[in-house]
Amino acid sequence: MVLSKTVSQTDVSVHSTFASRYVRTSLPRFKMPENSIPKDAAFQIINDELMLDGNPRLNLASFVTTWMEPECDKLIMAAINKNYVDMDEYPVTTELQNRCVNMIAHLFNAPLGESETAVGVGTVGSSEAIMLAGLAFKRKWQNKMKAAGKPYDNPNIVTGANVQVCWEKFARYFEVELKEVKLSEGYYVMDPQKAVELVDENTICVAAILGSTLNGEFEDVKLLNDLLIEKNKETGWDTPIHVDAASGGFIAPFIYPDLEWDFRLPLVKSINVSGHKYGLVYAGIGWAIWRNKEDLPEELIFHINYLGADQPTFTLNFSKGSSQVIAQYYQMIRLGYEGYQNVMENCRENMLVLKEGLEKTGRFNIVSKDNGVPLVAFSLKDSSRHTEFEVSEMLRRFGWIVPAYTMPPDAQHITVLRVVIREDFSRTLAERLVADIEKTMHELDILPSKADIKNTVAKKSELETQREITTVWRKFVMNKKKTNGVC
Repeated sequence: MVLSKTVSQTDVSVHSTFASRYVRTSLPRFKMPENSIPKDAAFQIINDELMLDGNPRLNLASFVTTWMEPECDKLIMAAINKNYVDMDEYPVTTELQNRCVNMIAHLFNAPLGESETAVGVGTVGSSEAIMLAGLAFKRKWQNKMKAAGKPYDNPNIVTGANVQVCWEKFARYFEVELKEVKLSEGYYVMDPQKAVELVDENTICVAAILGSTLNGEFEDVKLLNDLLIEKNKETGWDTPIHVDAASGGFIAPFIYPDLEWDFRLPLVKSINVSGHKYGLVYAGIGWAIWRNKEDLPEELIFHINYLGADQPTFTLNFSKGSSQVIAQYYQMIRLGYEGYQNVMENCRENMLVLKEGLEKTGRFNIVSKDNGVPLVAFSLKDSSRHTEFEVSEMLRRFGWIVPAYTMPPDAQHITVLRVVIREDFSRTLAERLVADIEKTMHELDILPSKADIKNTVAKKSELETQREITTVWRKFVMNKKKTNGVC
């Protein structure tokens, strides 16, 4: 007699994930499930859903590093369980962070001796670094005003309207008035002359950007420094400069070494840079560097007796991973000056290839500059029928993620597309992107504009109009699939 039994729902050892009950129901969205599921099923189900994300390597919207060498990946995984804040328990990791601070400070021409320790800190990213630098400026200004017997409750900071949102966060979170220099068509960075005009006795610093996120352009920090020196002499103030070098800090020293933007300028008191951008490390690492100890008020530094050791700390975060610090040190000793220079020169050359390819189409105005962060920002010469947003949407069909956005005030009527050239964006990919943009423009040319479709649909509801527009586009896409099929 043959005995048999029915496999219970919990006995899944003989099942593949896709033969199990775990793919028959939706994943929890609001409440933690009551029961556990096998590890292979959890992995497979989540991994499958993540396939719907964009490909990071084709995400041309982001400055953030998307590729590192396998050897560095191993170091990252080996340190994934280290909490960086436990400095006494992980003294080597702490030492690696200090080495990175020293190297970056020397790269930025800090006035240090050959073996003198620099003043700086590793952060989660440039946003935290900017918060810390801003707090240092605010506290120094408050102390100065208190000593002079003057009001110290209305600080302000001067920036361009092109600053990243983290500056707006700093101003709002820490109660500092943000005074923005408006942009204008054709000039998409802060005008140093207008910035200095906005400076008053309550200005804690002027923030300049080395590499605007809008078009990659470097602001003229040297001119700002010279103009501000003159104003300080006239007024008796000592308004300093902070340089937001999130994108450009790991570019300028290697391909524009003669450009004066860093601690060579006397009013530059602090600089932030993103290690996870052109520092060539995965997301989660930034650096704040000060000119010298006097520029970072001692009262902002906490000395914590935690797990058996005195730990000086100046961060907004306490616990954080060690992996990115280790990865930054790996890149610095692995590549050295020569390697970083080669990477940045390759990025710039591929940027020029893309720019020249777009210019040859005759369809675009180039908004970005040749000297700056290696990116290409461009707009349509004729946007009467189709917009930059439609170009961005159509490029998704080829896998490319290319953002379209409007400029800040007073240039908000300008819309641009932007392609960031990172280390892993090769010349072949640049040429392929140009070809796909040309295909996109040809397809848009034969499509009616959305405005035309709306005008031909008379006296219909908004829903009916949208359905007609969708039907036209769907027919077009289906026809393209038929003609481009592979046997």
